[in-house]
Amino acid sequence: MTLAADRPGAKPVLAGTRGLPQQLGVYVFVFVPLAALLAAIPLAVTVGFLGWADVAVGAVFYAVSCLGITVGYHRYFTHGSFKAARGLKIALAVAGSLAMQGPVIKWVADHRRHHAFSDKAGDPHSPWLFGTGTRALARGFWHSHTGWLFDRDLTNEERFTPDLLADADLRRVDSLFGLWSALTLLLPALVGGLVTWSWWGALTALFWAGLVRVALLHHVTWSINSICHMWGERPFAARDRSANVWWLAVLSAGESWHNLHHADPTCARHGVGKGQIDLSAVTIRVFEKLGWATRVRWPTTKRLERLERLAGE
Repeated sequence: MTLAADRPGAKPVLAGTRGLPQQLGVYVFVFVPLAALLAAIPLAVTVGFLGWADVAVGAVFYAVSCLGITVGYHRYFTHGSFKAARGLKIALAVAGSLAMQGPVIKWVADHRRHHAFSDKAGDPHSPWLFGTGTRALARGFWHSHTGWLFDRDLTNEERFTPDLLADADLRRVDSLFGLWSALTLLLPALVGGLVTWSWWGALTALFWAGLVRVALLHHVTWSINSICHMWGERPFAARDRSANVWWLAVLSAGESWHNLHHADPTCARHGVGKGQIDLSAVTIRVFEKLGWATRVRWPTTKRLERLERLAGE
């Protein structure tokens, strides 16, 4: 795919293609955790390959890595929904890296490109790029959920993330993505082994709290790209097909209230309706109370009413 700059003097949207080692790395990062996820149920049923320590350790690492993506990679680094103290900034970049979804600068560049071209040519993972027929939508679902990850085109970080490239802390965290990827698997194994005081406990924690947890979070995150751009409610005016999907709210820490996010991308809270659980917003509120997060962009009644009114026109 070739995309020119969309305005005079702008840097190109794309910056070359991945090399073979990078491309092979994508396949490993996608399919190894997926294989563990597919094997999880039969292993749990047939050999009892699951214990309370695996569930507890997995829940903790899921929460940390999920919030690293939602609060860190997404609401803070991509959209600037709040300002963070230096320690929180670095912690969020590391926590997001533990989700094994790519280095922070690359992730943010891809997501800012998504918003720049949402559901149009240039969007790296829209499900609507191939048409509206049954076969086209099936192809679009696969592309938006997983297929886009295998595209070799690289988003131009100099265009989309000059602020992150100028931050020495973030460049350092970004360059150590291989280390964070190893630790996100090895740390659960270490904790599981120490808790159970056994090599078996380390092995099962590596499997459940490491590989299965990573795979589950992968597909929850990718569901925001696919499911939340195809089905759901659209109470607010947005320039794309973004929608709210309630049953993904808890696992995605509030990211599935996706319609408001695209209607008001810098807003720190996505779930603004009654009963709309948004654990990422709760976390940001805690950071704000502690003084670690400032200038938080909370939603206002006037802004929400205007977006609702525009949606009804």
